Amino acid sequence: MSEDMKPEWNDPNEPEKFSTVIKKGQEQEGQSVVIEKNIVYRKRQTKEPSVEELVDGVLSGNRGQLARAITLIESNAEQHFYKAQELLQKLLSHSGKSIRIGITGVPGAGKSTFIEAFGTYLCDLGLRVAVLAIDPSSSLSGGSILGDKTRMEQLSRNPRAFIRPSPTAGKLGGVHRKTREAMLICEAAGFDVILIETVGVGQSEVIIRDMVDFFMLLVLTGAGDELQGMKKGIMELADAVLVHKADGANKVKAEQTRKEYSRILHFLQPATKGWASKAYTCSSLTGEGIKEVWEVIKDFEEKGKSRGVFAERRKGQQRDWIYSLITDQLHYSFFHHPEVKLQLPQLENEVMAGEKTAATAVEILFNAFLSSFSEK
Repeated sequence: MSEDMKPEWNDPNEPEKFSTVIKKGQEQEGQSVVIEKNIVYRKRQTKEPSVEELVDGVLSGNRGQLARAITLIESNAEQHFYKAQELLQKLLSHSGKSIRIGITGVPGAGKSTFIEAFGTYLCDLGLRVAVLAIDPSSSLSGGSILGDKTRMEQLSRNPRAFIRPSPTAGKLGGVHRKTREAMLICEAAGFDVILIETVGVGQSEVIIRDMVDFFMLLVLTGAGDELQGMKKGIMELADAVLVHKADGANKVKAEQTRKEYSRILHFLQPATKGWASKAYTCSSLTGEGIKEVWEVIKDFEEKGKSRGVFAERRKGQQRDWIYSLITDQLHYSFFHHPEVKLQLPQLENEVMAGEKTAATAVEILFNAFLSSFSEK
């Protein structure tokens, strides 16, 4: 090879260690060469399933169609709203037969670990379990941060289980605004137990309380400081407190913590009428206490149904759902109003510059929003 063709990184002192052969492409005999120009490759458009196809798929237990149905109702696209409502209306009569369980807890309490162990136990009993894992949303991308499905590997492979992670989308209390609809669709698909895991941020967990039958609070050992930090309001919502990770050297401490929580719960107003909330210990590692937790829930369901409390709670939740949707719809309508969208950026700047008070800016926006209705 000529010197001018050798790269600058070759070693001139040992030229034999570098050799390069450049061969021109050769056209084989009988081979036709066709070069197509200006080819544009487009992603294949998948056809959206119809409402009837989704209904049939969900009722037959088709996991793919179930996932598509939940994706539809979670969509914020305006064209999907009426299709989603039509789907829910057709599935409504097939829902309501499962036991709905909400699970929250302090950070690090092992909520996902518990759900995997508890869900696997229920599947082994022959029950079908759906897990709606509510992930905190990234403030940058808006996507899920924790990825609960990846943290429940064993349960996600179980054919009797279905796990659906959803980002909170900024909803206070760590509950996605479409969780209620997703829960109804899972019930229509024939799941016996619905587990809803919240972020456990300790704020407004009443949202999840208002959509489940049984509400569990997971805590860790170390009752002293933790009891001081635990908000009384959250404990008042719980039908049971579970002291998690009660295994090994931690077992004795867990029992002490259980007694502390039981004493506190004794002085609080019960979350459910006619039911005394108590504290229990369990370990997802050894499985100890998991069976007892399910027995407590079954006892709760039996007593609640016999006293009418179960049905009364669900009716109240349906009523609260109306007001929740009204709030969401007003929020959407206000911020998508043309005049509000036009004036909001300027008013924001004026408030930040100290030229207007926040209350004045809000009044201007509401006058613009309401004026369109008065003109009609």
